[in-house]
Amino acid sequence: MTTTSPSSSAQSAREALAVRLQHLRKDAGLTGRELSARCGWHPAKTTRIQKGDALPSDSDIRTWCVACGADDQADDLIATARAVDSMYMKWRRLHRNGMRQVQQDWYTLHQQTRICRVYLSNVPPGFLQTPAFATALMNQITRFQGTPDDVAEAVAARVARSRFLYEGGHRYVVLMEESVLRFRTADPDAMRGQLRHLLTVMPLASLSLGIIPFTAQRTVWPLESFYVHDDTTAVVETLTAEIKVKQPRELADYAKAFAGLAEMAVHGDAARGLIRAAIDALE
Repeated sequence: MTTTSPSSSAQSAREALAVRLQHLRKDAGLTGRELSARCGWHPAKTTRIQKGDALPSDSDIRTWCVACGADDQADDLIATARAVDSMYMKWRRLHRNGMRQVQQDWYTLHQQTRICRVYLSNVPPGFLQTPAFATALMNQITRFQGTPDDVAEAVAARVARSRFLYEGGHRYVVLMEESVLRFRTADPDAMRGQLRHLLTVMPLASLSLGIIPFTAQRTVWPLESFYVHDDTTAVVETLTAEIKVKQPRELADYAKAFAGLAEMAVHGDAARGLIRAAIDALE
């Protein structure tokens, strides 16, 4: 099977915005050069915007609309552009003031989600992380990105999401690669505590936890980690960015991938056996 690039939703949305702006220009009977002259910028900028290569600023959109005699459409187009901008967010931009705010935003998203399907190939999901594990991970991220250190506050905000395992009628379906259990992301004591925590929460009615063994015959290759919220939004985490996927076709791809990954996973006693083996390997 194949999936589209996780950034293609953002690019498609940017191109759709570009088409709307292009239609405004054509409806006004203007060439690209005439529009550029009215806007007071170089024609190359108009070309980049119309091709979807550059996302226009609020000011650019207002200027474009005025030039086309379509002032009444500016607010709607600005709202659209801001929505496009939020689909692809670089981590360094998100963490420019530290990590706490992003974790609080995630809290709000999980609060609004009824069913969350999660696939992890690197670390356990934030709502299943212990404070010690989350601290070790967030220290690594902060050092790598060179962003402000508010790890203690960010950890508290991240761990707070675990409350939704116990209240509000939320449901979490989690799939992890066995490698998640084995990577030494934290020191042995923190890893041991993290793995034991997984055993503790497994019986919760709100949680289904599956592990994909190293020995599973693959029908879907290991993917980037992703969260699917109520089948309306997929949040994909790459090294450099958080990508929000909303296009139905791409959401269907993630649902298909999740179903394939689920077929390879083990649950219950078999999953507990893999977790205990990982704990024993730390001894």
